[in-house]
Amino acid sequence: MKTVALHTLGCKLNFAETSTLGKSLEQEGYRIVDFHQPADVYVINTCSVTDQADRKCRHMIRQALRSNESAFIAVTGCYAQLKPQEIAAIPGVDIVLGAGEKFQLPQYLKDLTKKSNGEIHACAIEAADVFESAYAIGDRTRSFLKVQDGCDYNCSFCTIPLARGSSRSSSIAQITASAAEIAREGIKEIVLTGVNIGDFGKGERGGRQKNETFLDLIRQLDEVEGIDRFRISSIEPNLLSNEIIDLVGGSRRFMPHFHIPLQSGSNKLLKLMRRRYVRELYAAKVEAIHRKIPGCCIGVDVIVGFPGESDEDFLDTYHFLNDLDIAYLHVFTYSERDHTHALSLPGIVPVQQRRERSKMLRILSEKKKRAFYQRSLGRTATVLWEDNRDREWMFGYTEQYLKVKIPYQAYKVNTLETCLLQSLDADGTVTTTAPTAQEIQV
Repeated sequence: MKTVALHTLGCKLNFAETSTLGKSLEQEGYRIVDFHQPADVYVINTCSVTDQADRKCRHMIRQALRSNESAFIAVTGCYAQLKPQEIAAIPGVDIVLGAGEKFQLPQYLKDLTKKSNGEIHACAIEAADVFESAYAIGDRTRSFLKVQDGCDYNCSFCTIPLARGSSRSSSIAQITASAAEIAREGIKEIVLTGVNIGDFGKGERGGRQKNETFLDLIRQLDEVEGIDRFRISSIEPNLLSNEIIDLVGGSRRFMPHFHIPLQSGSNKLLKLMRRRYVRELYAAKVEAIHRKIPGCCIGVDVIVGFPGESDEDFLDTYHFLNDLDIAYLHVFTYSERDHTHALSLPGIVPVQQRRERSKMLRILSEKKKRAFYQRSLGRTATVLWEDNRDREWMFGYTEQYLKVKIPYQAYKVNTLETCLLQSLDADGTVTTTAPTAQEIQV
C-alpha cells in the first residue's frame, strides 16, 4: 500500500479541501501518514495571501525531501495557480496542479516516477468555474464545511480572484446533505467556510444565479438534526444583513460569534483598498450585533502598512478599533503581491514601520481579548471539549468562543458541558468547574 502525507497552508477552506483530497486518495488505496513521517507521496496544499505563505511552501517541500529524498512531491492550491513555473523550478517538485486540476489529484498520481522538471497542470483561472464540495474533519469535535469558493470583489491588495476564480457556490440541498453526513460522524460543530461566503448563491460556469442566498442557507442549516453548533467563519460587513444577525440571535444552533473583515479604520484607505463599505457602516454592524446579541464575540481582520497609510491614517484605524466593542483582532502586515493594483499605488510604507504598527495592533488585540474574557468570568457557559495529544490539559470553546481548559479527562472529549467560568490563567485561557444548581439559576 502506497503512503501519502498531506500538509495544509492557509485558511480553513484549504483544510476542508485537503481533507477531501485525502479521502479521494484513500479510496484509491493510499494510506495516509503524518507529514513528518517518510511517505511515498507528499501533497502540499498552498496559500499565497502573503509572501510568508510562499516561503512556508518552500520550507515544507524541503522538509518532505528530508524525510524521503525519492518521494513524489505534488503542490497545489493558491500559490500553485498563481506561480506554477516558480514552484515547478524548486528542486524535488514533480507536479504542480492549479485551481481547476487539484481535485483530479488521484489521476495525476498514477505514475510516481520522479521528474527531472516539475510538470505543470494549471488552466486559465477563468476556466476554474466549477464548485467542488469539500469538508474537513480535523478532530472529533469540529468540521470545516466549504459552502462557497472564489471571489468577484477584486480588492486592490488581494490575489484570491486570480488564484481561485469567480464566486460560485454549492446548492443548499448539497450543503445540508453534507452537514447530515458530518452529523453521522458524531461531530458536534460545523464551521462554514469559503472565500466570500456572504456572496453565497452564485452558480457555476459564468455566475448563474441559483436564487438561493446565504440567509436561506443558514435558515436550512439551523434545522439540521445532529449538529449542536454552527459558526460562520468570516463574512464581509456589507453582506452581513440585519436578517442574518437576527437569525443568529434567535438561532437554535448558530453560535453568538462573528468574524468580520475590516482591513482599515480609515475611509481613505478603504477606498484605496477597493473595499465596498465605509467605516461608519462597519461600526453600525457592530452596534446592531450587540443590540440583538449582547455579549457576542466579534473578531476583526485588519491590514497595516498598506500603500498610502500615513501615521494619521494608522492612528485613525487604531482609535477606531480601540473604541469598537470587539473581542480580538487578526492583524496582517501588508506584503506586496504580484498582479495586484496596490503595486501601482504611491506611498510605500517602510517594512520596519509596518512591523511597528502591526505590533501595536497585536498588543491592542490582547487587551481587547483579555477584557472580553474578564467580562465573562463568574458566568456559566457551555463548553465543547476537544482532544489534546499531550494529555495533561484539555481545551474547549464556549458559545462565545472563549478558550477554556481543565485537567485532561478522556471521557469528556467531544462532549458539551455547562461550566462556571472562574478565572483567567496566565496563558490567557479560562479555568472552570462544574457549577452548582444555584449558580446555574443565577
